[in-house]
Amino acid sequence: MGLTNQSIGMHTLDSDLVVVKKHPSDKVIALAGNPNVGKSTIFNALTGMNQHTGNWPGKTVSNAQGHCESEKNSYIMVDIPGTYSLMAHSAEEEIARNFICFGEPDAVVVVCDATCLERNMNLVLQTMEISSRVIVCVNLMDEARRKKIRLNLPLLSRRLGVPVIGTSARKKSSLDALLHALDQITSPACETHPARIHYPKTIEHAVRMIEPLIEEKTGGRLNSRWLSLRLLCQDSSLLRELSGCLGNDFLRDPELLRGITLARKQLSRDISSREQWDDAVAGAIVSTAEKLCKDVITYENTSYRKLDFTADRLLTSRMTGFPVMLLMLALIFWITIYGANYPSALLSDGLFFIQDRLTDLFQWLHAPDWLHGLLVLGLYRVLAWVVSVMLPPMAIFFPLFTLLEDAGYLPRIAYNLDKPFHCCHACGKQALTMCMGFLSAIALRFFFGFFSFVESRRLYEFPLFGQFK
Repeated sequence: MGLTNQSIGMHTLDSDLVVVKKHPSDKVIALAGNPNVGKSTIFNALTGMNQHTGNWPGKTVSNAQGHCESEKNSYIMVDIPGTYSLMAHSAEEEIARNFICFGEPDAVVVVCDATCLERNMNLVLQTMEISSRVIVCVNLMDEARRKKIRLNLPLLSRRLGVPVIGTSARKKSSLDALLHALDQITSPACETHPARIHYPKTIEHAVRMIEPLIEEKTGGRLNSRWLSLRLLCQDSSLLRELSGCLGNDFLRDPELLRGITLARKQLSRDISSREQWDDAVAGAIVSTAEKLCKDVITYENTSYRKLDFTADRLLTSRMTGFPVMLLMLALIFWITIYGANYPSALLSDGLFFIQDRLTDLFQWLHAPDWLHGLLVLGLYRVLAWVVSVMLPPMAIFFPLFTLLEDAGYLPRIAYNLDKPFHCCHACGKQALTMCMGFLSAIALRFFFGFFSFVESRRLYEFPLFGQFK
């Protein structure tokens, strides 16, 4: 069977993921969250080594499934891709949205970072629009205490209308409360009243026009308010999934089409483009998150947020964002390039010293020249070249980028580059892969330059990256 756009492209239904249950009574739990909030740590702590990993159908995005048990139930935990939003602007966002919406999980656990809770509320609010059975797991509570950040989780739970649990994933005992909350929210008798996002009046009016009709047509299978919003903005990726879930007849229903057309006509008086729609929706989500977190977060160190905001202004503003980014990347490349000279010289010196000894051994054994050429001058020497040239820059580059990620600078680079990258039909998150590709090109350039000096056998006299001096 050939590889076609239908077999590997966007036409593949992400909801075709097979959830492996040990028993029919196992409950399926979706584990969602922003990147780097400890979601995978919680998943590993709950499931241990009892995991099954694979790829989403038609995608290279990996998934993990694991089994865990509480006092009352057994659960299949599905670790969905880390994402900041469910607006489906990337494959990860689309997969996360589709599994929460069409995968029919019994509950969704949204993992948040206690040190930047308000920012994580965006994903929480979008998830609650799709599913009413949501648990907010505020992780990294120990880190928040260390930074002197106090969180009033009971108050946040009352405002959200769903359970809010504080955890420190490194301490497995702190996850007992999460399992207890899962037992409660998956109970048929449990009722939740999730907080709603209040959109501008124009959008709310358009939603009210078609929400009853969609509720009738879907039979309550999907959240009618959320589906109304997505149909009004003509989310093409969602329309494909709806065809698979509800059938093509749903989207072709004449009464539904008339209602959506009329609502869009009313909406177009104030919101005439997709950009205006996205700005209005995003603004409503952010303002709702701010109201929910008011008085919930207390900073004992009053300069904590001031320092964070100052860093944001410096690193992401139009005046200083790009110069600082270019200087930082230039510094990393400079350290990588020139720093690799010395370990490369040591590696080449040591590896080719071993080559000389291997040559002596083959001569002592009176081995034929073709065997010596094949094993020593061919296999071993090429391996020595690759290790000498490629290993040192990679060993320097990746730790440096890890430090940038831990410091929170990589997301800021992605933010700075997102708009320019959109001109090339890419996104800012590809900044890391672009830098890695640039470094690999440099390493390959010098690998072939290195190759030309092979006959000298004194490779340490030619610094790998000396041509930059």
